[in-house]
Amino acid sequence: MADESIYSGLQQLGQQTGMPASPEEAVLERVSNPQADTRYAVRFTAPEFTSLCPMTSQPDFAHLVIDYVPHEWLVESKSLKLYLTSFRNHGAFHEDCTVSIGRRLADLLTPHWLRIGGYWYPRGGIPIDVFWQTGETPTDVWIPDQGVPTYRGRG
Repeated sequence: MADESIYSGLQQLGQQTGMPASPEEAVLERVSNPQADTRYAVRFTAPEFTSLCPMTSQPDFAHLVIDYVPHEWLVESKSLKLYLTSFRNHGAFHEDCTVSIGRRLADLLTPHWLRIGGYWYPRGGIPIDVFWQTGETPTDVWIPDQGVPTYRGRG
């Protein structure tokens, strides 16, 4: 069993926590990686991500896939869910949302490697896919394809 002390500083897990008003106000939490001596990949998939168009306030929808190779830290998943949910009332273009999420996670975790794929549903008939990563894809860790096909009625 993992050392319980690595979870002692968490403020949101196990607590009733409301949705943050904005991504800037959202608290992303991390825990020590008990397997820091092993290189492995972690994937988070958010197939129902939403944000707002900054010009029209119309909703935008995306399928996000976040892959990372942890180093000393892991992201606590409830805090990640709340952070992603905070974009529901946030106005920003697809590119800004996707890259901002990737950068915030990279800054928090300082992983060996991180990438995010933002597969956005069409607005005005054009889907926009946005990709960002921290560096070269590792060759010593299995990094699967993100598995989201080019838009053809994505769903």
